Amino acid sequence: MQGTMKGAFLPGNSTVVFKDVDIPKPGHGQVLVKMKASTICGSDIRAIYREHVGKGPEGYQGVIAGHEPCGQVVEEGPGIRRFKKGSRVIVYHISGCGVCHDCRMGYMISCSSPLRAAYGWQRDGGMAEYILCDEKDLVALPDELSYTDGAQVACGFGTVYEAINKVGVSGTDAVLVVGLGPVGLAALMLCRAMGAQKLYGIEGNPIRVELAKKLNLADKVLSPADTNVDEIKALTSGNGVERAFDCSANDKGRATAIRATRQWGKIAFVGEGGTVNFNPSPDIIHSQKSIHGSWVTSIWLMENLVEELVRWKLHPEDLVTHRFPLEKADEAYKLMAEGNCGKVAVCFDEELK
Repeated sequence: MQGTMKGAFLPGNSTVVFKDVDIPKPGHGQVLVKMKASTICGSDIRAIYREHVGKGPEGYQGVIAGHEPCGQVVEEGPGIRRFKKGSRVIVYHISGCGVCHDCRMGYMISCSSPLRAAYGWQRDGGMAEYILCDEKDLVALPDELSYTDGAQVACGFGTVYEAINKVGVSGTDAVLVVGLGPVGLAALMLCRAMGAQKLYGIEGNPIRVELAKKLNLADKVLSPADTNVDEIKALTSGNGVERAFDCSANDKGRATAIRATRQWGKIAFVGEGGTVNFNPSPDIIHSQKSIHGSWVTSIWLMENLVEELVRWKLHPEDLVTHRFPLEKADEAYKLMAEGNCGKVAVCFDEELK
């Protein structure tokens, strides 16, 4: 396929720049994917949109933005083994070297090679009409799921699914999620599907609180306050929750997640950035709690997730409150940065409806 396409770039001053670039040609082991949906992640806002921060994995290299891409293969390069023209695909957003220990476990997010390149960070991402992908980075999108569903699996839902698998959630658990942005809302949605007995959230943004209520994702949502730990314990017979997830990246929010968890409970930190202050002996050691760090997911768990979503009849796109065409990507990023929304998607073709 020849010609040019429009792509969205993030210069780092809370703006979007559109450029016309050549449509890429797939090489060996690569495919060209026509974009259908590309959702915006909070890490895009934190580390690229407002200003360029970080090095290594967070080092933005002036490429086409967007690390939650989903679309359809329209052209095959030589050496393709599984996917073909017409395949519906999610893009696992880190292209690893494939031969280091972490890549061999499927955790390309933790690839230690200088060859590691994340879509939308160090190589062109999904905020364009087409994206060039290595076949090894693709996950099949079932027909039962929309492309907007798949775009969220690419990062947000995959990230939460990893954290849930690390700490385990079942029908015996009361769960607390601190911070109900798109990732926190996804955590509630998946925990309910996995049978969590009671679900509690903490969130101050009324739009996101209303979305949680509208989708029946939580039994109770509390406003952030110094009394949150006591409130959660009062809701759990004085014990606290069995599992807690911090998606807020807020110091007090993280401390609340730790202290509102009962003895022998488990906490997962998912939100990026920020700090936390707690007292190791009374907050963790004496009560035998565990804190788990969780960063994105593995490609094999992502494949499991799409299978589970079909089985549960669950649609991540239910969290999307706003859709924009590519030419209005600047409005999409601005809205996401303001935070008065659920998930924001840049959509193409039928996904724009």
